[in-house]
Amino acid sequence: MLTVALSKGKLLPPTLELFRRAGYGSKELTAESRRLVITCPDSGTTLLIVRPSDVPTYVEYGAADAGVVGKDVLLEQDRDVYEPLDLKFGACRIAVAALRGAELRDRLSSKIRVATKYPNITERHFNQKGIPVEIIKLYGSIELAPIAGLAERIVDLVSSGRTLKAHNLVEIEVIAQSTARFIVNRASLKMKHGALSDLMARLKRGRPRNGA
Repeated sequence: MLTVALSKGKLLPPTLELFRRAGYGSKELTAESRRLVITCPDSGTTLLIVRPSDVPTYVEYGAADAGVVGKDVLLEQDRDVYEPLDLKFGACRIAVAALRGAELRDRLSSKIRVATKYPNITERHFNQKGIPVEIIKLYGSIELAPIAGLAERIVDLVSSGRTLKAHNLVEIEVIAQSTARFIVNRASLKMKHGALSDLMARLKRGRPRNGA
């Protein structure tokens, strides 16, 4: 029996569709279901529906043999998991943004305040550029920080860019690209190699050809 942790939210519907195409289906396997544990007896798989930020933790500690999570979460957490497969959907980018007209006002002599839910990614990025920053950790509505005067920059996940535009924000630079990734517990990869290899092969065949 394989246990796989899946991310709640935007990644869940395309993930469930991919699993169905791969033959890991169930009548209970719907994005609308409130169930957090779904058993698929025909494929010998149990699916756990958890917060995206919790997926790598479940996998690293062996509570799940594998998981599906965005690359942004992996970059932020740097967990000790194996990342064998890019599932090629959920494409977005981690970007730096600022209010329109203020995007060139970097004050190199003093710290720039940056609001984000990705403090580790943000710190690494600005350290590499030699720009001192004061990082303000937020958990939602990051785009409001420059409007309210809380921060001069934000680092956030961007897909279409419509939310930035609606709040008069402009994208300054892209830190990293993100798509859904299939991750595996290192011990499970050895102990359940056959079952995991079969699952990965099926998921690979079922991936979107051009991403999503």
